[in-house]
Order: sequence, then structure tokens, then C-alpha cells
Amino acid sequence: MSRVILEVPDESVAALQLDPAALAEELRIAAAVKLFEVGRLSSGAAATLAGVPRTVFLAKLADYGVDTFRLSEAELQRETPLA
Repeated sequence: MSRVILEVPDESVAALQLDPAALAEELRIAAAVKLFEVGRLSSGAAATLAGVPRTVFLAKLADYGVDTFRLSEAELQRETPLA
């Protein structure tokens, strides 16, 4: 596993009111959500980055205002034809 070191301004740490371990977890999840949102990672890969099971990751998406499923209207109509 690779390790990435990220410097976070003291003001940001104070504003978030998190200890270093909780801050690291929050940043991992936020990064994973954003990378999933922009299509850079699948939900499974993003969950791995976040360090949580895929089902937990998918549930967390709503906390960040990100849709779990991204289908266009045309795609949705192809998936669910009305009889």
C-alpha cells in the first residue's frame, strides 16, 4: 500500500474539530467520494480508497450530496421499459 503525506493547515484542523485519525478518515472518504463523482473511480475502488465496505461507501454518498446511480433519462428508459 502506498502512503501519501498531506499537510493540513492548523486552521482547517481547528475548524473541523477532529483529531488526526478522524481527520485522515474524513479526508480519505471525501477524496473517494469526489473521485467517484467525477468518474475517476468505480464505487468499489472508491470504497477501497475510503477504507470502508462498498455498501457503506454507497450509503455515505448521500451525506455528500452525490447520487448513487448516474443514469441518463435515456439509459433509465432502456433499463426499465414500461409495458
